[in-house]
Amino acid sequence: MAQAIWNGEVIAESDDIALVEGNAYFPIKSVKLEYFEKSDETPQTHCFWKGFATYYNVMVDGKKNIGGAWYYDDPLEAATVIKDRVAFWKGIQVIGAPKGKGLTHN
Repeated sequence: MAQAIWNGEVIAESDDIALVEGNAYFPIKSVKLEYFEKSDETPQTHCFWKGFATYYNVMVDGKKNIGGAWYYDDPLEAATVIKDRVAFWKGIQVIGAPKGKGLTHN
């Protein structure tokens, strides 16, 4: 079982992980949405083969991790495996996820 942990709290947990470019993408249904809000501070970014990423702030016990999670609302065809999934960075620890690169664009 993979977990995403920030500020001592499990914020996502699943055994259904999509590994893309070394990032573990958790199903949105496995994310504890009470810890998330859309980020106004972090602008969308664009990946040429995945599409546009939108960011979440993660908030636990009064601490805010700005843009600590991202997702693709409408991923491009080559990246449909990440539809309805969320990935993490900025100090959010992911444990128990598969290792390696996973899906990459050639």
